[in-house]
Amino acid sequence: MASPRLAPPPTRERLLGRSDGEPSLESEHRRKKPSNLLYDVDDVPPLGVRLGVSLQHTFLMSLGWLYIVVIVNSIGGTQSQAQSMIRMSMIASGLATIIQARRTVMGSGYLCPLSGSLTFLQPAILAARTGGFSLLFGMVTLSGAFTALFSRLTTRLRVLFPPEVTGLMVSMSGLQLVALGCPRFAGYTAAGSAPEARAVIVGAGTLFAMVAATIWHRGKLHVLPMLLGLAVGFSLALALGVLPWHEFIGDFNDPWISLPRRVSGGFAFNFWVTIPFFIASLTASLKAVGDLTLCQKINDADWKRTDMKSVSGGLLANGAGTVLSGIFGGSAQNTVSSSIGLSLATGTTSRTIALPTGILVIALAFFPRIAAIFAAMPPPIMGALLIYSACFIILGGFQLLTSRMLDSRRIFVVGISLIFGLSVEISPELYRYAPEALHPLFSSSTSLATVLVVLLSYLLRFGVAKERRLFFHPGKDTFDAIHDFMEEQGAVWGMRREVEIRAVHAIHEVIASVVSLNPFLKQLEVMVEFDEFNLNAEVEYSGLTPILSESAPTAEELSTDAGIAALSGYMIRGYADRVRIKQRDHVTRIQLQFVH
Repeated sequence: MASPRLAPPPTRERLLGRSDGEPSLESEHRRKKPSNLLYDVDDVPPLGVRLGVSLQHTFLMSLGWLYIVVIVNSIGGTQSQAQSMIRMSMIASGLATIIQARRTVMGSGYLCPLSGSLTFLQPAILAARTGGFSLLFGMVTLSGAFTALFSRLTTRLRVLFPPEVTGLMVSMSGLQLVALGCPRFAGYTAAGSAPEARAVIVGAGTLFAMVAATIWHRGKLHVLPMLLGLAVGFSLALALGVLPWHEFIGDFNDPWISLPRRVSGGFAFNFWVTIPFFIASLTASLKAVGDLTLCQKINDADWKRTDMKSVSGGLLANGAGTVLSGIFGGSAQNTVSSSIGLSLATGTTSRTIALPTGILVIALAFFPRIAAIFAAMPPPIMGALLIYSACFIILGGFQLLTSRMLDSRRIFVVGISLIFGLSVEISPELYRYAPEALHPLFSSSTSLATVLVVLLSYLLRFGVAKERRLFFHPGKDTFDAIHDFMEEQGAVWGMRREVEIRAVHAIHEVIASVVSLNPFLKQLEVMVEFDEFNLNAEVEYSGLTPILSESAPTAEELSTDAGIAALSGYMIRGYADRVRIKQRDHVTRIQLQFVH
């Protein structure tokens, strides 16, 4: 029977989920709500909670609008042009956020807001300088089409996104939030400037208020920590002069209501500018894969692998949002990683929050005086919001990364990508002289690390055997040989630990049952193969075939050899998702399949 060094056998309920070696409807995977979530993706929180959480997501989305100001300033544009682009981008962001939460061909089915993306900053500046707003809007529209096309291919590319790859993507998104948040937190405005004590006080007060609400309060403040942090932060900023009162009031001189207008200019395209936009679209899409994978994981306590169908729909929503933004006269859209961190921190991931969030962002485009509140946010407060979200994003990525067994190959894949990704933030001058077309790749730590980890994961797969064999000699070899063999292969192939343990148990029981029926058997051959979707194992020998019972033996039957053999066969069915026995010319093959 099973070696004592292994985990106990499956429960009776699990075993009864299968009757004939095929997975039954009851044994199909169903999403299990994690205990740390107050409102998961299918729940409907109270209206007040939905509105409060939507407001928090809107504040985080506002960071993406700042990149538009940088783009417009790079070509000497006016404040009016920047405001027009921001307002048009807000409309596209709101629509894309609503679409993203839908469970259809277009949409991932998760709360994953969209906004302006740092990944597109460098190619957007290049396009604006080369051909003005017309070329910028044309290339944004084209990049959305790139993303939409890539979304149709992702269901066939699951092998490129094992958990260590998506985990690093998510972690790097969090680390990039740190790079953006810490300078703002400390009031660090430019190279050579010193951190400002008043800014640190404002940032620390904001961060502490959010942490306190999350840790020590289980009421409504637990799901609305950023609103408390913003109240504390703005109060401190006004009191300490970080946000002068006259400047704060000056931001509200716009009319209450006005129609957003598109910046004048049609659509233009340039082949050479297409290359950096294509690179940016690809890296932004890969980042979105990681973000959507984390959305799946935090909503399922039994998460096992990325649902590429959901990811495909999510990327299509991203592409649609970017196309709309280009047509309206805005910037490219991508998922907001910090919003996922907020969802995890507050335990509120309901997709119903996407509708009020999207409506609120769209409404702000028509109410510029209210939108000025977001524009007036002092950098230390924004820095505190990003640091707060980054904590959950980074650790969520690490959990994804370590959900599989890691061998030296996977360690190098993750390690090399992580090191060179961080080098962008630590030593940006290293990539100063890269070809202009490749600037989007080196524009952020997330972009470089994401592309590297996907490429290395694919390239270093070469040379890894998909099939391995072991010859087991009864009386000479111990069952530890099976355990060690599967543990080694599990690390090489990156199997989930749970699948490896079930396979070891099943092979143990098969060999024990076969040896008891064939006491003079000298050798069995064990073959295992893995393809990321399934682990297949086959035990081949010459001799009698064990009986795989469909029901557990009674206590009386267990007192006989036949009863013990029946229990072993019953347990084999429980461990494996599928069992087949083939016999030809006295050679028996017992085939086991484990869904991965």
